[in-house]
Amino acid sequence: MSDAYSDSRGNHDASIVNPRGRGTMVPGKATGERVETANAFLVGDTMSGGYGQGPDILHACTIAVDPGEIAVIVGPNGAGKSTAMKAVFGMLNLRKGSVRLDGQDITDLSPQDRVAQGMGFVPQTSNIFTSLTVEENLEMGAFIRRDDIRGTMEQIYELFPILKDKRRQPAGELSGGQRQQVAVGRALMTKPKVLMLDEPTAGVSPIVMDELFDRIIEVSRTGIPILMVEQNARQALEIADRGYVLVQGRNAHTGTGKELLADEDVRRSFLGG
Repeated sequence: MSDAYSDSRGNHDASIVNPRGRGTMVPGKATGERVETANAFLVGDTMSGGYGQGPDILHACTIAVDPGEIAVIVGPNGAGKSTAMKAVFGMLNLRKGSVRLDGQDITDLSPQDRVAQGMGFVPQTSNIFTSLTVEENLEMGAFIRRDDIRGTMEQIYELFPILKDKRRQPAGELSGGQRQQVAVGRALMTKPKVLMLDEPTAGVSPIVMDELFDRIIEVSRTGIPILMVEQNARQALEIADRGYVLVQGRNAHTGTGKELLADEDVRRSFLGG
């Protein structure tokens, strides 16, 4: 990983988002105990539900993140990580629990309406228009906006310089890491209140993974809360302000990234010792 990921990293430019004061949610210790979420900026609170008429996959699962933070969801395969993300985004009907964004209950809103309320979501697959150019992909990301998008596009190009170099190139011709930058950039074009990433480093090399994490950190420095599902648990927890370890759709361990990395049970069970 790059050196230390200190607070001096990133561009600190908050103009890509309307910044909001940090809430008062305090991470619990790495014990799986319930975390106070009353003032969290984004929270999926005690979520239970599954797909269609099937059994529950999530069981009283709680995920939350505040402005300027990176929260990561990790756990073994089949733990419900991506399901929790989809539930927060409205792609899963909750049977119990709620989702709140910036103090408003959005549990009953569709994913499209949640985007209009300020959610930016980047799915793991099929997250770009391969036949469109890089710049056309970014323009598509601004479809809900009625203001001048040129300033935001320049910010995206500053964050991802390679995209400016390849802006006239079809996105389908890019490398895996560059495609992910397009997908994140397109989500940022909505000027979201929160950015949600489902396994952003899946299928990329370790070097590209480090570069993507660098860019994710820079985005968080602008004040945008980032909620991320990640298969590379150790590396993700190294940059995380908050970490949630899920097991069978339940919160098994909750804490800061450093707390979880230092927890013997977490290291032995989920991080390879």
